[in-house]
Amino acid sequence: MNFCSACGKPVSQKIPPGDNRLRFVCGSCQVIHYHNPKIVAGCIPQWEDQILLCRRAIEPKSGLWTFPAGFMEIGESAEQAALRETVEEARADVVLTTLHSVLSLPRIGQVYIVFAGKMLSKRFEAGIESLEVQLFRLSDIPWDQIAFTVVSEALQHYVEDVARGSFTLHVASVPDQIVS
Repeated sequence: MNFCSACGKPVSQKIPPGDNRLRFVCGSCQVIHYHNPKIVAGCIPQWEDQILLCRRAIEPKSGLWTFPAGFMEIGESAEQAALRETVEEARADVVLTTLHSVLSLPRIGQVYIVFAGKMLSKRFEAGIESLEVQLFRLSDIPWDQIAFTVVSEALQHYVEDVARGSFTLHVASVPDQIVS
C-alpha cells in the first residue's frame, strides 16, 4: 500500500499507539489501514451418494475442480455467502445441513468456512465462473485435478465423515497454500 484510501496522501508502516503490529498509517490524516484476512464461504452440495463439483472457468487454477465457494460480501452471513456462491457457480439450490470445516490459510490471509448441504433437486448447470458442473461419487473425485490444497483437505475430511456415518467439525490451518 502506498497511498491512503481516505485522503490519497502517502502511507508508511509503523506500530500505532496501543497496537503491537506494523500497520499502514497515513502521515496526513492518521487513518490506520488494517489488512485482515478475507472469508471464503463454500458448500459441498450432496445429491444422494454424490457431490457436486465445479470446474473453474477463472484464474487462479482455471480448468481444475472445486466445490462452490467465494469471498463473502459485506452485508451477508457466511451461510448466505455459501448459498449465493452455490447458485452463482453451479445454479444449484441447496439447504445447508451442517458447518463442516473452518480452514485457515495464514500465509495468504484467508479463512474458509465450508458447509455441507443437500441439493433440493438434481437441477444444476455451469454458472459464469464454471466451465462445467458435475456430480461425482466419492470414489470418483478427481483428486489430481482439485484446484486448491484447502479444497482437497475439506473434501478428504468430508469423505472420511461419510465413511464414518457422522459429520464432525474440522478446524485446521492449511500450510503454505500458494495461489498462482
